[in-house]
This record gives sequence, structure tokens and C-alpha cells, in this order.
Amino acid sequence: MPNRSTRRVFLRDAAFAAALVPSSLSGFGGVPSLLTNARPGSLMADDKPVRLGFIGTGFRGRDHIQQALYRPDVQIPAICDTSDEAIQQTLALFDKLGKPRPVVYGNGGGARRDEAFKELLKRDDIDGVVIATPWEWHTPMAVETMKAGKYAGVEVSATVTLNESWDLVNTFEKTGSPCMILENVCYRRDVLMVLNMIRQGLFGEMTYAHCGYQHDLRAVKFNDGKHYAGGGVEFGAKGYAEARWRTQHSVDRNGDIYPTHGLGPVAHWLNINRGNRFTALSSTATKSRGLHKYVVDNGGANHPNANVNFKLGDVVTTMLQCANGETIVIIHDTNSPRPYSLGFRAQGTEGIWMDDNDSVFFQNRTAKGDKPKAHSWEPFAAYEAEFDHPLWKKHAANADKAGHGGIDFFVMRAFIEAVKYKTQPPIDVYDAAVWSAISPLSEKSIAKGGQLVEVPDFTRGKWKTNAPIFALNDAF
Repeated sequence: MPNRSTRRVFLRDAAFAAALVPSSLSGFGGVPSLLTNARPGSLMADDKPVRLGFIGTGFRGRDHIQQALYRPDVQIPAICDTSDEAIQQTLALFDKLGKPRPVVYGNGGGARRDEAFKELLKRDDIDGVVIATPWEWHTPMAVETMKAGKYAGVEVSATVTLNESWDLVNTFEKTGSPCMILENVCYRRDVLMVLNMIRQGLFGEMTYAHCGYQHDLRAVKFNDGKHYAGGGVEFGAKGYAEARWRTQHSVDRNGDIYPTHGLGPVAHWLNINRGNRFTALSSTATKSRGLHKYVVDNGGANHPNANVNFKLGDVVTTMLQCANGETIVIIHDTNSPRPYSLGFRAQGTEGIWMDDNDSVFFQNRTAKGDKPKAHSWEPFAAYEAEFDHPLWKKHAANADKAGHGGIDFFVMRAFIEAVKYKTQPPIDVYDAAVWSAISPLSEKSIAKGGQLVEVPDFTRGKWKTNAPIFALNDAF
């Protein structure tokens, strides 16, 4: 154990030293001004509270705000949203928890309410900003946040276009202001346990991974505020919450438009951007039937939305190639009647884990330590006592109040700790760029009949020497 702990500290510190110096700043012999050598878990000299601003206070934004309000070392001076309803619900949350109300930006009308977030960014009493807005706003807001010299925590997906991925990277390398993609599934207990087992060699050499986003979202995409559980067929101006903006992506785009929930954990399993990288992908899509059928079934064949031409195929399949020889299959399926599943599968030369049957097989051992029966699955839970990730062992009780089975606690904690100790976040701007870039690249491949397309190297070669840092210390 001491050797493993020592190696983790070495990997972390070496990774910080390499990752914190953008290529555009490396010739100046220093790290970006926001970052220090403070280590997570140690107190800063001034031990000041972390001051966070929030742009976007809808369902997702309020989840993050609640997690921040639970922490005594966090203050929230300001929030921003263009929805008066969302603002009022958020202020009620402050009142309920006995916290001082923040200054509000963006409410009350006005021709420039969409630009009100820039006023929030001018404040000098904010260290980091959490962005939970419609997808098309993520990159513009994250870029402005970094330019303002503040940490950016941006919800998934971080970008919509390939140019936006480069915008994030270029802005970080110019300003030195870190950006973290808030991919909460990276902290799911089972996928962190798999990561722990991979790092301890149980899977041997990794060869293949499977993941995706398989989630029936028809009731979310068609929601008038009265039929949130299903039955409504409105979107756009007549829609409510996500239906006001998310459904339009299904009208305009055909690709894997939401890849990071599955791909984020897999990227950590395979050390993407840290000794490995995505090199190319090929994507295909089925015909589009699910959304049209939902409108007809719930609103009738004469409803105006029955005439909408939805481009998004019901099932989009993407195959990724990696520099170290692994392949990954990603499935996007949100328009079909089905139970929820991210479809995880981790496979190596020594064994395999599958999410859907919650089972594992290793050719040379069982949970009891004896020789396994040929081709016989074991319950994954049988390994939890030995391989549960240290983050969950230590903080499971604190995650009880958090959404999505506790993982919201961990992702928000990681962002806050990065801001607090002025370190690079464990899921960084390069991860945000390449994970999110799968969307436009898959669109490009599908438009060309499934043609193989190259995945850009957003690290500009740094992936060859970057060391893993995710989930290698108590803070992250």
C-alpha cells in the first residue's frame, strides 16, 4: 500500500506540473496565474471560502446550487437566468436552507437579458462559475468565464461544434483559466470501481469498451409543463424546460448529440488524453421514427408537430479507434420506448464487466479468490468490499443528499476543490473538448455514409506525456 500511495502522489504532482502549463505559456517559465502548487487536502494560507456564481438555474442548475449550499466553505454571491420562474424557485432554495440571497442577473425582462451573464462575470467576488444552460450557450459562456479570469464548470455537452471545442482549448491556453466539464457519471460508484480494478490489473490489458446514452426522453422533448410525465407533444416556444430548446437538436441534427455520459468514464478507463487518445470514428444512424410516432400517438395525426421532419435517427452507433489499439462502441438512443441504460462494458485480456447484467467474469479468479468456473458470470457486487473506490468508501454518507444516486455530490465537490486549492480540475478542458467533439464528428461521418473521420488531437501532442490524475487523490 505505501508504494501505491507514493506512486499516486507522484503521478498527481507530475500531471499537475505538465498539465497546468499550456503550450502557449510554456516559454514563459511559469504556470497560469490562477494556479498554485497547493495540494488538495491541505489548507491554503488564507483559507478563504470558495465564491461561486451560477449561470442557469433550471432543474440542473438548482441541483448544483443545492450541493454548493450544503458546504460551509462555499458562498454564492450571484446567480443568472432569463427565466423568472427558475429564479424564484432558486431563491426559495436559499431561503429554505437559511442562506443569504444572491444578487440576481437576467430577470425582469429587457432586450439584452441573454447577455446578462456578462455582468455577473464582471464581479470581483466570484472565483468560479457553474454553467447549466442550453447546450448552444455552454461554450460562449465558458469562454467568457475563462476570459474573466474565473474557473469555468460547464455542463454536458460542453460544445456543439468542432470549432467550439477548439475555442475552449485555445481560450484556456491563452488565459490559463481552467475549465472543467461537469460529467457526473464519471463518479458513478460502479464505474469508479471498474476504474479501480483496471488500475490494479484485474482486467489485464484493456482492449474494448462499450457505452452510450440509452434513455427514453420523449416526455422530456415534448413537454408543455402540464404533461411532464408524458403525453404532451409541444416543444420550442410552446414547450417547457428542456423541451424549449433540446428538441430542436433532434430536428436539425443526425448524430450522437449527447455522448459524454457514457464516454467520460470509458475515457478514464483507457487513459484518454493521458497516454492514449481517440484517433478516428465511424458513425451510422437508423431511420427516424420514434419522435414522429410519439406525436401522433399523443397528439393525433393532425397535430402541427406531426409534420416536423426529425433528422435524428432513433439509434446512432459510433465506433471509436484509440491510439493504443482499443476500440469503443457508443450508442445514442433517446427516442425509443426502453428502460434506462448507459450500456457499459469493460473488456480486457483477463476479464469483462457488463453493466446491464451487473456481472463480471475473470478467467483466473473469483471474488472468493478461487479458480472460476468456465464462462460463469459472478455478481459484480461480490467484489465491492475489496475494490470499491476510495472516494466512495470515504464520502458515501455525504453523497446521500445528492441527485443521480450520489454522483452529483462528487462532481460538484471536485470542481469546488479545484477552485479552492487553485489546481487543475481532474476532468479538464481537453477532456471537455474531445468528449464533446464526438457529436459533430459523428454528424460528419453519418452525412458521408459512415465514412471514417479523424478525431483532432486537442492536446497538441501532450497526451503522450500527460499522466492520469482523475480519482487518484482524495479531492478528485
